[in-house]
Amino acid sequence: MFTGIIEEVGIVTKLVGSSSGALITISCKKVLEDLQVGDSVAVNGVCLTARDVRNDSFVADIMPETLRSTTLSELSAGKRVNLERALKVGGRFGGHMVLGHVDGVGRILRTYPEGNAVVFEIGVPPELMKYIVPKGSVAVDGISLTVQAVSIHGFSVSIIPHTLNATVLQYKNQGDTVNIETDIIGKYVREYLLNLKESTSGKGLTAEMLKSYGF
Repeated sequence: MFTGIIEEVGIVTKLVGSSSGALITISCKKVLEDLQVGDSVAVNGVCLTARDVRNDSFVADIMPETLRSTTLSELSAGKRVNLERALKVGGRFGGHMVLGHVDGVGRILRTYPEGNAVVFEIGVPPELMKYIVPKGSVAVDGISLTVQAVSIHGFSVSIIPHTLNATVLQYKNQGDTVNIETDIIGKYVREYLLNLKESTSGKGLTAEMLKSYGF
């Protein structure tokens, strides 16, 4: 599990694709401090497993499904990526629960300054909008962000200077794509309530049902 607090921006030094997937090599520094083979690293919000750890980089496999459903297929040598190691037990939890399981790909519709921040308006597939709510959490390229507002086509987030300077968002422009992971808690709650509604003949969560369970 991750928290969406980016530790470092790495640089892709090699991406070799084949019919069976791809092999990516990423140059970095901080992430390598205690990285071991088999450890998880979020790369632009996608959970990958380190298969080789070197003095100045690490190598990871990317399976075909990941290439199809994320922006990693758009990477090439020289591209910058957000990096975060998996959360240690007892570590600081500065963001929100991020699994590194991307739900879909969004597209930056526009950006504009607002005070000391920059607002990013991001369009996402309609099926993701049911999990995105104002003031809720969302991971954009692995960055834990708070939803500022929602619209028919997507949502907006306000990026403070530190986040902009410490992540790949500083290199993103209108039309660029980003990985989107919606809030895992919201997904589970919604699915639970939908299943509950079906199991109670469409009545859903009622006062009578809560009373029967001791509430």
